[in-house]
Amino acid sequence: MHADVLVRVAHVETFADTPGPAGGTAPPRAVAVRDGRVVAVGGDEVAAAYTGPATEIHDFPGATLLPGLTDAHAHPVWGSVEIGSGIDLSGAGSLAEVLDTVAAALRESPADAWITGYDLDLNHFPGAPHGAVFEERFPGRAISLMTRDAHALVVSPRVVELAGLTGRETFSDKSSVETGPDGRPTGYVLELQAMDLVFAHYPEVTVDAAAGYVRHQLGLLAASGLTGLHAMDFTDPSEAVYRRIEEDGELPLRIRCSPLVAADSGPDVWEAAAGLQGRHGRRWHVEGVKFMLDGTADNGTAWFDHPDTHGENDTSLWRDVDAYRRAVRFFARRGIATATHAIGDRAVRVALDAIEAAGPATQGPHRIEHLESVPDDLLGRFADLGVVASLQPVHGTRHTRADGDDTWSRRIGPDRAARGWRTRDLLTHGAVVALGSDWPIGPGDPRVALADCQLRRPVESPGTAPVQPGQALTAREAYAGMTRATAVAAGRPGDLGRIAPGHLADLTVFAANPLTLDPAAQAANPVLATAVGGHLLHHPAPAGGRP
Repeated sequence: MHADVLVRVAHVETFADTPGPAGGTAPPRAVAVRDGRVVAVGGDEVAAAYTGPATEIHDFPGATLLPGLTDAHAHPVWGSVEIGSGIDLSGAGSLAEVLDTVAAALRESPADAWITGYDLDLNHFPGAPHGAVFEERFPGRAISLMTRDAHALVVSPRVVELAGLTGRETFSDKSSVETGPDGRPTGYVLELQAMDLVFAHYPEVTVDAAAGYVRHQLGLLAASGLTGLHAMDFTDPSEAVYRRIEEDGELPLRIRCSPLVAADSGPDVWEAAAGLQGRHGRRWHVEGVKFMLDGTADNGTAWFDHPDTHGENDTSLWRDVDAYRRAVRFFARRGIATATHAIGDRAVRVALDAIEAAGPATQGPHRIEHLESVPDDLLGRFADLGVVASLQPVHGTRHTRADGDDTWSRRIGPDRAARGWRTRDLLTHGAVVALGSDWPIGPGDPRVALADCQLRRPVESPGTAPVQPGQALTAREAYAGMTRATAVAAGRPGDLGRIAPGHLADLTVFAANPLTLDPAAQAANPVLATAVGGHLLHHPAPAGGRP
């Protein structure tokens, strides 16, 4: 039978079990696709055998074809809405520049408008973060800025008033509304349950508006080479947004959604999350669940074996850790794969212990997300237990410094900072290392993220010293982290992550072979097209905007 689609390039990197052509044949240059799956990979003989009168032929002279790239950890809906409706603070190099950015937004807004923003660097505050700086310059205005790690807000006194914050709120997890010596809220709002009190007063974003934001950002992500991502949430309005987009067309990439199971929740919440499994559209589906066992080191809410320099970062986000263990067991017994956010060494250890006690899930492997600082004795347990290590090294390259002059490093100290984002050591110990961005917290362009993984510094900053340089990956290892490894992480190694007969035809076409380029050239390597299930989306011009 003839193919529906034939893609011809100069070279195909299959990421198959045996690299390179078999039996001394010429390197593969053609991929034939039928019914959304690869049916043949080879040279001119494939083109001759599978081309028919209705075959759609796509020629990319000089280009290289890779399995489609998948980001292992992202937040496509709330990330897109934050970017679409808020101000971008990623370029602000000081608190003064943050305030200037806010001022520019206020000039374009009505007097009663909220100003929301994202990517606020807490290093800009000389001491504890507080919202008084907004009142001094913008009295009476409602301003709410999300921190770079997305685990806190810094809000103005007007927002404190509108949200009715008192500092006496209690939460089932480690969330808090921070107060000053006078007992009044400072405007620093920590962790999700406390943040939700502020979000409840944000201006409403309609489903149509949210769908527009998401459609735009997913288009940018696809143009940078992604054909899939693992969405580590499924909160409202995610389902409505995905369905709204599919009413008018197709999502430009596949999305695997894992709902968040709140800290210290009980069986009723667990049953609801289990009931979401299998819900789907054409290119999105719900699979797996996510836990947050701790918060972030920068905020003092991560869980390490020993306190940090502030006497914090030493407890779980779950006040009842046994409830977390019961929750992991609940889902594993129902065949549902779990993903646990674990930043600190103690959180990683407890997560591994809980997974070992619960046993495997038929849906796919259990995962641990972030694992920002891992001691030597835990490295081998990932392979031993079949647990996927899902890391975002861009957090290290973008948010920390080699000299330790950053909040993360100062708080946890040099010994634990030296054990950060151990991609090389985990691979050496046989772990599956899936790579992601945590977009929009990290850069969503996979070419940039994968270049950072090889350099251990921002690819665009050659003068910056690398962080934990011994953890650098090769180009092939890095790209495997967003192809083969993400397929394993999703429980679909027979469907995704390789270009081989029977696999889904999710493909990325690069102008040049990234595996032969230096990292700086990889980051600028044009993406000519992507394909999801053999349906090609051409990207003739460089992507604009921010992923």
